[in-house]
Amino acid sequence: MQRLTRRQDFLAAARAASQAMPGLVVQMRARGDDEAARIGFTCTRKLGNAVTRNRIKRRLREAARLTLPGLARAGHDYVLIGRMTSGQRPFSALQQDLVIALQRLHHTQAATRT
Repeated sequence: MQRLTRRQDFLAAARAASQAMPGLVVQMRARGDDEAARIGFTCTRKLGNAVTRNRIKRRLREAARLTLPGLARAGHDYVLIGRMTSGQRPFSALQQDLVIALQRLHHTQAATRT
């Protein structure tokens, strides 16, 4: 799984579909190709100092590492945005939030195609 690093990729994902959950927000953009899925992580400064933001991003990266290989689709970009509760939420609940968000986003995408 590749990482998103360019700002324009994050902006394109921000214009696409998103799903807010208690522990995180997931944005998903279909790129229209068959290359591997890419993922990016972000937290706003509103969440706290750098230590807090980095801790939230580490938790999101680990949740994505364990969850996305079975759920991510080729040709898609995913951006995981940390929320205030991301740092204190039980890790299993954070993973479940990610799974549910991806299922809803993929279901919505399939429904709009037909």
